[in-house]
Amino acid sequence: MFARNQKVVYPGHGVAVISCVIEKKIAGRSLQFFELRFLNKDMTILVPTDNASAVGIRPLSSAEYINEIFKLLAQPVIAKQLDAAVSNWNKRNKEYQGKLRSGNLLELCAIYRDLRHIEVNKELSFGEKSLLQQTESLLIEEIAIVTKVEVADAAKQLKDLVGYKIRQCGESSSLLR
Repeated sequence: MFARNQKVVYPGHGVAVISCVIEKKIAGRSLQFFELRFLNKDMTILVPTDNASAVGIRPLSSAEYINEIFKLLAQPVIAKQLDAAVSNWNKRNKEYQGKLRSGNLLELCAIYRDLRHIEVNKELSFGEKSLLQQTESLLIEEIAIVTKVEVADAAKQLKDLVGYKIRQCGESSSLLR
């Protein structure tokens, strides 16, 4: 499954290293836990080894998968699909939070791309800005580690890619006009 010193992604929080496997007695039962130390946060958590998959912990993406992500981000947003969802932030936020908790990199990219597209057409609310910042941070962190580039370079690459796509389709979109 996972090994000591392996880098993994914890949904919604980012990349962590499995620093060790700890055994603890809880309610008279012996349980094993992964101790996760986050790379870009001063935070350590324990996750039961039996529950790691259910929590959504996953290995880092491959470089090939990151390239697939870039292809997804380069695709224009389908404005018709987004038009219906834009009007109800609460409904969209609930959907986005579910995607965020899944830890799926494709889902994170979809949230990021949608919010960047909406941002071109209207000012984002506080909640939308916060979610955009969170997804951007999670994407940049994993991209930088997997592609072995500096965080600033990964951020520029992500923003340039999405920025180009937004300029391409932002002009003709009827979203919120």
